[in-house]
Amino acid sequence: MLKKISNIGDCGIVCDFGDEVNKDTNKEVIKLFYFIQQSVKSRKIKGILNYTPSYNKLIINFELGQIKSNKIIEFIKNNHHTKTNLSEKHKIVEIPVCYDEEFALDIKRLEEKTKLSFKEIVSKHLETNYFVYMIGFVPGQPFLGDLNKNLYHDRLDTPRIKINKGSIGIVEKFCTIYTFESPGGWNIIGRTPFELFNINKKITSILSPGDTVKFKSISKKDFGMFKNE
Repeated sequence: MLKKISNIGDCGIVCDFGDEVNKDTNKEVIKLFYFIQQSVKSRKIKGILNYTPSYNKLIINFELGQIKSNKIIEFIKNNHHTKTNLSEKHKIVEIPVCYDEEFALDIKRLEEKTKLSFKEIVSKHLETNYFVYMIGFVPGQPFLGDLNKNLYHDRLDTPRIKINKGSIGIVEKFCTIYTFESPGGWNIIGRTPFELFNINKKITSILSPGDTVKFKSISKKDFGMFKNE
């Protein structure tokens, strides 16, 4: 449920759904996200520059010369975004992952922490259908939940300076895929050759909030031969 809407600066508002981080709360955020997206496309509202969902918030940025914050707030309150049907919006995406020891940088650490074998860790990671909570940090990078509770682990004490593109990491209840080479403190358990983001394509990001991700294990040989369809 949308709890409050507040101004952030002259050209932004934040739609606040509370402090809980769970799928039900996030689905409400995503419903508003798609409602705003459709309203912009159908020109029911003007002046919206960007709308960015997180776990439990939606930030809307707008052009002050075209619209004022009170008009956006009134528009949201007077329309029933909660009726948005997410089943019509989301898709299921299968992503290949190689768990070879060359790519699973933190598997030993996870084995010690979870008291599970490498095979058990991989099995539990594969058996989950992951909900895309949000896209962010770097372009196209998904934050996926909810991880099997037996795999929960904290961030690295000292983040790595460089994480390779395609690396798959887990922290607490979440899983992520690094879409670009970047620093990071997540526990790396594998890597995918699947390209999630390409600025040169019409649809730049494969995943969107509300989608479902299923991982599929592949060999190191398959990893080297893989090409996005």
